[in-house]
Amino acid sequence: MAKRDYYETLGVPKNASDEEIKKAYRKMAMKHHPDRNQGDTAAAAEVKFKEAKEAYEMLSDANKRAAYDQFGHAGVDPNRGGMGAGAEGFGGFAEAFGDIFGDVFGGGRGGRQQGGRQVYRGSDLSYAMEVTLEEAAEGKEAQIRIPSWENCTTCHGNGAKPGTKPITCTTCAGHGQVQMRQGFFSVQQTCPTCKGTGKLIPEPCVACHGVGKTKNNKTLEVKIPAGIDDGMRIRSAGNGEPGTNGGPSGDLYIEIRLKKHEIFERDGDDLHCQVPVSFTTAALGGEIEVPTLAGKAGIDIPDGTQHGKTFRLRGKGIKGVRSSYPGDLYCHIAIETPVKLTEHQRKLLKEFDESIRKGGAKHSPNEESWTDKLKSFFN
Repeated sequence: MAKRDYYETLGVPKNASDEEIKKAYRKMAMKHHPDRNQGDTAAAAEVKFKEAKEAYEMLSDANKRAAYDQFGHAGVDPNRGGMGAGAEGFGGFAEAFGDIFGDVFGGGRGGRQQGGRQVYRGSDLSYAMEVTLEEAAEGKEAQIRIPSWENCTTCHGNGAKPGTKPITCTTCAGHGQVQMRQGFFSVQQTCPTCKGTGKLIPEPCVACHGVGKTKNNKTLEVKIPAGIDDGMRIRSAGNGEPGTNGGPSGDLYIEIRLKKHEIFERDGDDLHCQVPVSFTTAALGGEIEVPTLAGKAGIDIPDGTQHGKTFRLRGKGIKGVRSSYPGDLYCHIAIETPVKLTEHQRKLLKEFDESIRKGGAKHSPNEESWTDKLKSFFN
């Protein structure tokens, strides 16, 4: 049986935000979770729960969602996760409900247990990088400076003042968690005294204030792929904020911002530019040179070319990151009216205008047609 559309499964539009997708999944998971459905409805509820879980796992991952949006179910690996890929448990359920049931199902948002302590993944960071159109087209290697956390050199990372050391938390006996009774349930929660670390620092290090790490800057080498466009992101794994209690670091996302170009405007893989042409060349025709990212190119202007006419140069655009062929360059003709004329030039133009008017519609068909339309309108 063909799989349902993931957006349809969760009941959200294709432009739904991450928060909207998460809320929709919460609602469906609460409704169809096997523990809340017994008897005759159990089998149908389990199927819907698995469908919702698979949809959430795909749409909550930016890379998988992008592949699904572009290629549908064929764009995501059919052998990964999803329905029938092992025990369902509380994997996606606990992730989406971390802020509500985190303490009940093993810790707060993004947390897991390690050696009795709560382990948290570090937050992701974003970095806006401006690139020129030429750099985006050709690709480049760049260096960026980002904040980083390193072990404090004063306390060597333990957070305690030199000559002292951390002590075991007396509330949780170093486990980082405590058991609390709520009605008939015994609930495990993060220790409120040590915040899950299992240790207390009576005399914090003055250099890092007991954190054990100090904030510095580090230089990263970043490779910008050829064809990258405005708004795209590059992921640098593990270069986000450090985790807590030995948890993994977050990721760094480099967001591309395309600088405004003096000549070209980019539209996907295509480029557009305005090309000023004298009215003499437009009337008589001729060859003009136009710029491209690879150099100059020639365009034959036929006689009688009108303002706004567009010439297309195939393959003179940009080859996008996911494209097989480069786009095109569109040159939009802008006929330039001469300014600051001398008396002699003005006289010549008036004589030229008189000769044009004597010729009638054959010289100015658009003007003649416009005049006829005006007469019809006012009559």
